Amino acid sequence: MIGNIDILIKELSNLPKEVGWVEFKHNNCEPTMIGEDISALANSATLNDRDYAYMIWGVDDNTHEIVGTTVRLQFEKKGEQELENWLRYLLTKNADFEFYETEIEGKHVELMRVHKALNEPVAFQKIDYIRSGSYTKKLHEFPVFRAQLWDKLRHNQFEDVRSMENLRYADIIRLLYIDSYFSLLNIPQPTDEDGVMHYLIEDGIVIRQDDSLYAITNLGGLLFAKDLNSFARLGRKALRVVQYQGINRLYIQKEETFNSGYAVGFENVVRFVNALLPSSEDVNSVQLNTKSKFPLPAVRESIANSLIHQDLYVTGAGPVVEIFDNRVEVTNPGTPLVDILRIIDNPPKSRNEKLASMMRRLKMCEELGRGWDRMVLACEAQSIPAPRIEIFQDSTKVTLFSEIEFTNIPMEDKLWSCYLHACLMYIQGDALTNSSLRERFSVKESSAGSISRLIKESVESGRIKALDPTTARRYMKYIPSWA
Repeated sequence: MIGNIDILIKELSNLPKEVGWVEFKHNNCEPTMIGEDISALANSATLNDRDYAYMIWGVDDNTHEIVGTTVRLQFEKKGEQELENWLRYLLTKNADFEFYETEIEGKHVELMRVHKALNEPVAFQKIDYIRSGSYTKKLHEFPVFRAQLWDKLRHNQFEDVRSMENLRYADIIRLLYIDSYFSLLNIPQPTDEDGVMHYLIEDGIVIRQDDSLYAITNLGGLLFAKDLNSFARLGRKALRVVQYQGINRLYIQKEETFNSGYAVGFENVVRFVNALLPSSEDVNSVQLNTKSKFPLPAVRESIANSLIHQDLYVTGAGPVVEIFDNRVEVTNPGTPLVDILRIIDNPPKSRNEKLASMMRRLKMCEELGRGWDRMVLACEAQSIPAPRIEIFQDSTKVTLFSEIEFTNIPMEDKLWSCYLHACLMYIQGDALTNSSLRERFSVKESSAGSISRLIKESVESGRIKALDPTTARRYMKYIPSWA
């Protein structure tokens, strides 16, 4: 949210005529032109080390005189579709902008604030644009600008970007759970402002501005915000939990959005999800015990992974946990940085290094690459299929299944579970056998034939291979195909 829009517009109107991060219009509101200009302004803002670029309707492009406009951005359409939705559909996912309006000296003025490009150039209809003087041009026509832009993008991390600026100490206390920062890190909280701000600044939670005021970074907001909706780019990063009735999305039973920062809200999310998971009572136990039908360690790890490995540059999307009677689906924006076939043995690789490092210090994760090992082991302990991974264009979904008979497990999930079992055995210095796979699925020895057929299918699909092909079949051992 922008305060004092009138003052901002007047200040921008006093700028020189040719500034790459500001564009003035009178009444021209042609949708394609706006889309191309959003791309150009976002990329130019990054190139000029600006957090935002602006497009203003109602200011003369030549004289910068406030003349008013008939444009109403909130009500403009492209065909039957609202302009904003049409633009967001054709812009890349890292594009972000907002509309504002005001009256200045009795004249209506519209302003669009465009966030700078992060991670990669902002494109419209798959084409990157840039501002050259007062003109919007295709980025590929300016190789020097393109090289400079990519250099800045590579050194720009989402966690370092200022999420809220021009704040005083009282504002920091009002917006962030400062006491949680110190308690979770087991640090005695200083009693004075300088002592508190020293730690927050050192950890990149807060930045001290040149004018001695403060800015909260995206890292600080994501982890310690009292309300993520208070931060312009972070509101949609809040984790949502949705419980459905049955095994489809027809009826929602319960829905909750956790708007506090991840560090503060993570344990609450895990407890909330665990409470919604179906469980059964052990009637043979001396003491009354309940057992979840889902592997709780795997549920926790999948939620933590969705927070740590999400693509924070994707706007308008955040992590979601969906609970069904027979499965739990955890979806996050972005695709994995590692080949999912090597997700067990590969060294850890995080898209958001500072977020991952801080979450490790907060004991929310280990950053050792053992998360998927624990998830798969937890599933094996309950003889259920391994977590399924599905990769889409802009998101990743991990599905955890409840207790299910071996004969009812889909073949693809059997093959995936067999492969991951081979990976686990290999990194433990062992190998998959018919016996170990029977134990993994809790299949009786009398049903060894079905396990043999599964192993044969896995070999034929190229996922596993015989450790020694000359060994007698009953003593055969298998390892991952990459080993």
